[in-house]
Amino acid sequence: MVALALQGVGASYGKTSVLADVTLAELRSGTVTAVIGPNAAGKSTLFKRIAGLIKGPGLVELSDTARGPQAICYMPQDTGANAVLTVYESVLLSAKQGSSWRVSDAELAQIDGLLKALRIDNLAFRGLGELSGGQRQLVSLAQALVRRPEVLLMDEPTSALDLHRQIEVLGLVGDLAKRDGMIVMIAIHELNHALRYCENTIVIAHGKMAASGATASVITTEMLRNIYRIDARVETCSRGTPFVVVDGPV
Repeated sequence: MVALALQGVGASYGKTSVLADVTLAELRSGTVTAVIGPNAAGKSTLFKRIAGLIKGPGLVELSDTARGPQAICYMPQDTGANAVLTVYESVLLSAKQGSSWRVSDAELAQIDGLLKALRIDNLAFRGLGELSGGQRQLVSLAQALVRRPEVLLMDEPTSALDLHRQIEVLGLVGDLAKRDGMIVMIAIHELNHALRYCENTIVIAHGKMAASGATASVITTEMLRNIYRIDARVETCSRGTPFVVVDGPV
């Protein structure tokens, strides 16, 4: 099992600071955490900093049981996929990163299972350049999951998907997090998805962490007014699931 903590994490682009002093108590295996906030608040930068793609002050601390830098997988919003490859080839290539090019039956079975679970097995031998934005997003998720990461950072992973597929994907990721003991962090704009699928939530605003904790305690009327500048409230449906109701602008 792995744990992740942040101590005073920040990042800059040139001389411009875009993220500062993000401190987060330990996130533990099997949990899904939403990272929310306005556009350009620093959510993607935070993920890149955790993944080691950019440098900055502070510490990103993984427990001693983690596999090291390869334990973290970052799934960007814009995948920039190689259009020459087929779906199957792209997922296989991701699975073999940093390892022998010999392919085992178990690895092929894992890829087959992932494509089936994401319901893109029918696209296996289609070229990436032939796919829609939503289909490419699902392929990108398969590329991330096939690596069996211990920490999975997903930057708006459902932005190109219809509502039905969003629910499928978020449910699947939550199930895999619990089954495989992953720490999952999802940058997401749909607050109702955060309330339904994420145990914890972090709010990033103006390059700093504005709040963190259990999702139901973070997404409140006060937070919605202060961070998103909307007049809204959190209600609970008959099945006990909380949801945001927007009454109008402040």
